[in-house]
Order: sequence, then structure tokens, then C-alpha cells
Amino acid sequence: MNPIVVIAASAGGLEPLKQIVAALPDPCAASVFIVWHTGPLPSLLPQILSTVGRLPVSHPDDGTLIQTGHVYVAPPDHHMTLELGRIRLDQGPKVNHVRPAADPLFLSAAEIYREHVIGIVLSGGDGDGAAGLRAIKGHGGIAFVQKPEEAENPSMPYAAIMADHPDACLPVAGIAERIAALCPDSLPPGRPSDEPK
Repeated sequence: MNPIVVIAASAGGLEPLKQIVAALPDPCAASVFIVWHTGPLPSLLPQILSTVGRLPVSHPDDGTLIQTGHVYVAPPDHHMTLELGRIRLDQGPKVNHVRPAADPLFLSAAEIYREHVIGIVLSGGDGDGAAGLRAIKGHGGIAFVQKPEEAENPSMPYAAIMADHPDACLPVAGIAERIAALCPDSLPPGRPSDEPK
């Protein structure tokens, strides 16, 4: 099974996201999922990230099949969760006062993909992603947190560190390097990471 990379970011997270996406290799065996706290506002994040990286970036639809070498950004006002081989979107209650929220994505990824998940918490306010990152570690996955001293808004990184001991607390450049090293290609580009049952 190929890596599933889930990323939480909010205030101050745009530049770190750009740096990580720019470092992803092409071809890439991983599927990458990003929750950015946009609320109901229109989001240009897929277009922005497409200009800095080599991989396709898009807002998925409900039921989209997960492809390797693709970056998926949660659409405005929708939680994004994962099933085996498929993305689900919903407008359920806000989590941690936001929708989209990272915890639903992280928790679903941990439950389905277990030790194949790499969770990342970047700059942002409040504590979204902390519970989800703890679940990822609890299921054998890897947890990275942006070094709070480097984050424009360190609340989310601090909350993630307090919730559990991440595998590494790094500057964004270090996270980008680790992710790039963990995501070499092992499948033809665009092949589904796991066919839905």
C-alpha cells in the first residue's frame, strides 16, 4: 500500500504548504490530502499549489477515486474524509469550530490506512489536527509537526505536540525533505492506490 499524506494548515500555513508541495517528486507514489481552513469562502489553493509543484492539485468531488501522485484540497465548507480507495465529502457539523476541519480527515485516514499514513500539522490557530495526529500515531503512522518557533501561528503545532509526541518537530524545509524521501514512485502515475471494494 502506498503512502497517504494528510496535512492540516490554517493561518500562516500557505507558504509551508507551497514548500511541501514543491518538494514532492514526480512521479510520486503518495496521495496527498490538505485541509486548509477556508470556511465557506472560495478557495484558490489548488491553483496556487499547481503553480509551485509538479503534481496535479484539485478539489475532489464526493466519491472521487484516490489516485497516486495527486494532491487533493478539501473544498470550501466541506469536511473531507477517506474510505478505502475513495474520498468522501460532507457538510456535517463544524469540528474544532471549522469546516473543513483536519481531524475528520486524519481520523478516517488513520482508521483505514493505519501505518501507511503520514500526518502533518502546520501553522494555524486553535487545536485542529491534534486529535487526528494522535490517532495516526496510535495506528502506527508517522506524525510530523512544524516547529512552533518557525510557525506564523504556533497554536496548532503546540496543540499537536501536547496531544502526543510526534515523530519529529521540524522546520518546514525538514518536513518537505522527509515527505519527498518517503514518497518515491512505485506505481505508474495515476494508478489508484487501492481499488475500492
